[in-house]
Amino acid sequence: MNAVIFHRYGDADVLQTADVPVPSVGARDVLVRVHAAAVNPVDCKIRHGAQRLLVRPALPVTPGMDLSGTVVEVGARVTEFAVGDAVFSSPSHRRMGAYAELASVCADELAHKPTSISHEEAASLPLVALTAWDALVLRGNLKAGQRVLIQAGAGGVGNVAIQLAKHLGAEVLTTCSEKNADFVRSLGADRVINYHTEDYSEVAQGVDLIVDALGPDDVVRATKTVRRGGRVIALATGLPEATDAHGPFWGTLAAFARLAKIIVLARVQNGVRVIPMARIPSGENLTQIASLVDAGKIRPVIERVLSLSEAADAHRRVETGRCRGKVVLRVQA
Repeated sequence: MNAVIFHRYGDADVLQTADVPVPSVGARDVLVRVHAAAVNPVDCKIRHGAQRLLVRPALPVTPGMDLSGTVVEVGARVTEFAVGDAVFSSPSHRRMGAYAELASVCADELAHKPTSISHEEAASLPLVALTAWDALVLRGNLKAGQRVLIQAGAGGVGNVAIQLAKHLGAEVLTTCSEKNADFVRSLGADRVINYHTEDYSEVAQGVDLIVDALGPDDVVRATKTVRRGGRVIALATGLPEATDAHGPFWGTLAAFARLAKIIVLARVQNGVRVIPMARIPSGENLTQIASLVDAGKIRPVIERVLSLSEAADAHRRVETGRCRGKVVLRVQA
């Protein structure tokens, strides 16, 4: 089958298309014919090697942790899915492989695709939607009537988090540039903070919850912005920057030591709980998200669709940090 692989860590140029074996299908696995796969910042970090002390795939590896497609084979102990089902998933980093014509996915990490959207749109959702779900529902415990600040509202996680927070009944504040202000308002943002001209720590003072995707420096600011007893969800640990500066071993230690210090000081000095978080691959949660999509509560946002052979260009675009929504790879019709 055709797939995108990389043999060594490096910039986007290490990505190449190749003919690789079809993945095996275990008793609880589902083989999916991939129609579309999304590119996420974490894919770029893994390819670059920033997380190689924590995520150590056997090279060469096919990246990709977002897909939508059709079931072509099910394992002996799979009863939830059948051949021909349209499905979507964000597989674990231990089971990457979405940039390929076929992917083997654990049934527990798979859900039926929302019926109201295309495969490209469905592929854009799983990782960011699960991240938003975990940040707001499972870890943030956001309630109706509370105020939440969502950083980088025009980005992949941010745009879904705005929509989910509005569905939950919260008042939503978000940061973005002026050119994206109308866009985030269309998603449901109540207060748009132009990060070029406004200080979010003043505008959002006393919010109940902050979802931070910017890194440790902003997490520190967030702990002084959220109300006492509030929560800060930290989606970015600063690991790539620390790895670049100090190497994979010492950089990883430095990043986590700094984050641990922030967590302790926030609790002691401000009574604020800082929660580092990465999404949980969950078919059960994806099923709830699919219901919200089909009910019109969450809509996918795609910046552009490229072919599988353009994976390197997709990575370069994502690495600019200026995407409005997601970049998606069309794998096959």
